Amino acid sequence: MKFIHMADVHLGAEPEAGRAYSEQRKQEIWDSFAAVLKVCEKERIDFLLIAGDLFHRQPLIRELKEVNYLFSKLTVTKVVFIAGNHDYVKPEGYYKTFVWADNVYPLLNDKITCARFPKENVGVYGLSYHQKEIRENIYAGQYAPGQFPYEILLVHGGDETHAPFKKSELMDLGYNYIALGHIHKPWILVENFAAYAGALEPIDRNDVGKHGFIKGEMTPKGTMVQFVPFAKREYVHMEIAIDKDTTNMRLREQIRKKIEEYGVHNLYKLILRGHHDPDIIFEKAGLDQYGNILEIVDDTNPAYDFEKLEEKNQKNLLGKYIACMKGAKEGSKEYQALYEGVHALLETKRGF
Repeated sequence: MKFIHMADVHLGAEPEAGRAYSEQRKQEIWDSFAAVLKVCEKERIDFLLIAGDLFHRQPLIRELKEVNYLFSKLTVTKVVFIAGNHDYVKPEGYYKTFVWADNVYPLLNDKITCARFPKENVGVYGLSYHQKEIRENIYAGQYAPGQFPYEILLVHGGDETHAPFKKSELMDLGYNYIALGHIHKPWILVENFAAYAGALEPIDRNDVGKHGFIKGEMTPKGTMVQFVPFAKREYVHMEIAIDKDTTNMRLREQIRKKIEEYGVHNLYKLILRGHHDPDIIFEKAGLDQYGNILEIVDDTNPAYDFEKLEEKNQKNLLGKYIACMKGAKEGSKEYQALYEGVHALLETKRGF
């Protein structure tokens, strides 16, 4: 039995994308979702398991119809999904009344229920959120019933306000596989037994790294799963090393080369680190011509020439302070005090 496990698709989200991709990122999430379904069809996947937050918020009726159409085109794959904390089941929501295609099996109860597939010897279990938070350990003691040779549990949560659980408790429940959602970073919690698929596409700039889905297979010998990178873009936090020889033109060249190396299609937060020439002021405007830069954090400090500063300021407080602290080894607490004292005096213009 072959399956694909994904979660946290967040259809309808409008992720941070910067100027270059701001209009298309929302559609790219839909496109990635549709592309996974094409994989299901091409590889004749038996089950598509969606562990919550298919939608970023309460789904609109037109969104449900679009998703249902895509599901209905699958000729082999059966779809089982639960609602998470973002798209939780509201009493007046469309989840309650929507009629799904014959191959779609939503588990929308707030207690664990089962989608039964006797021909495939499979039972898929799960429950849906009916509010934004679940602070209780709702999965404790929810053991696999043992009604099918292959039993799978869909879980959405894992932090203190969203269905908290202990890994050891999950391992004791007796399922063949536990498909997890809510944590956006892919994470094999227990090898070939429990995994977070992560968000299909990164949703905000903190969703760094690879994103995609879990592909698995169950046989009489056991369960085997692997993570499949699939997202169109990544959020990358990239450090740029700065030294006293870095000018604006050199910085632009560094950024251009780095982005070309990591991929111009990705989405970047740049962090400038190091010590720069005190006479240089970095100009951030126009840097997004080299790639899709969302943010630039300047975490640099001036690289002071203490000997020259002492020579020029022998008769004032700044020069006397440097003379007093001279000889401190770089990296020591004394050197840090020298640097911070000089920086403070120069910034406030005191001692001149």
